[in-house]
Amino acid sequence: MTDTAARAARTTGPVRIVGAGLLGASIGHALTALGVDVILSDTSPTQLRLAIDYGAGRAEAPGDAPALIVVAVPPDVTADIVQRELERFPGVVVTDVASVKLEPLQVLRQRGVDLTHYIGSHPMAGRERGGAISARADIFTGRPWVVCRDEETPAADLALVEALALDVGAMPIEMTPEEHDRSVALVSHVPQVVASLLAARFTEAAEDSLRLAGQGVRDTTRIAHSAPELWVQILGANSRPVVAVLDALAADLSALAAALRDPDAAGSRREIADAIRRGNEGVERLPGKHGQNRRFETFVVMIDDTAGQLGRLFGELGELDINIEDLRLEHSPGAQFGLAEISVVPGALRAAVDGLEQRGWRIASAVS
Repeated sequence: MTDTAARAARTTGPVRIVGAGLLGASIGHALTALGVDVILSDTSPTQLRLAIDYGAGRAEAPGDAPALIVVAVPPDVTADIVQRELERFPGVVVTDVASVKLEPLQVLRQRGVDLTHYIGSHPMAGRERGGAISARADIFTGRPWVVCRDEETPAADLALVEALALDVGAMPIEMTPEEHDRSVALVSHVPQVVASLLAARFTEAAEDSLRLAGQGVRDTTRIAHSAPELWVQILGANSRPVVAVLDALAADLSALAAALRDPDAAGSRREIADAIRRGNEGVERLPGKHGQNRRFETFVVMIDDTAGQLGRLFGELGELDINIEDLRLEHSPGAQFGLAEISVVPGALRAAVDGLEQRGWRIASAVS
């Protein structure tokens, strides 16, 4: 029995999920694993059938009376579906998981919809691929789930949405819609734009240049493989906060480019150094494991490209009582080995490196 199945659900079903794509089906999987009755609905019969076949929930039946409704549809139809669900099921709490919170709320208010039982929310989770076939119950584990309440939100309604977030393994965080949209512009929407623009530079690059690509560029552009149709909606709905960040970023890029045009000019090297230093300071502010802002020490192990080697490495680190705080894998084209960059708590680096070398592992580098 898994940890998920062993826990008692806080959420009382049935839970109606409108939209059986990645987020909707993933919520369905997580709740179904807890024994919650999940009703799935989707305008696409194929998407709905796939989500049901994979076990995310069941089809709607006559007389179903949901205790909670989750709207998981694209941003450009979120307001329409929220309004429909509120009117179809009066008194039932409706939440949505759209990545933009202010625009749907404003549209609903302009229409005069009774929003007493509506609570916007947004799980900060996802995958590069969408659709029911990519859904997983664990994508919310340890991730923030923003809940946007106002002074009129009944406490019992708020408790339902927060219970949903906790049941799927997420961490509820209360924000206003404005705070949410400014925040995701900085940490989600602009990073998507930057990754996409950088990756677009590869389309006309020489093959020999691309063969030099290492893990750094792969990390930087990982999220570039995203659906353009969805991001047109997201960026359009959150355009003002995104533009504010892009304008500031453009100014930084212009200043750095000016310095690089004449690196020997007075102040140029300082401008370049300050740009890199500010990046260091920004990265240090990002929450790490368990929400802590901590620096780790890293080392790189060369691993033969054969079955079982990574498992053996993990096992021997366990024998050394070394906990892995983070891990990155890199494979060089044509090479018969991989590189595992392992992060450990400060002070554990030397014990890990010495212990592994004594066991025959090849250490490529170690940085404290």
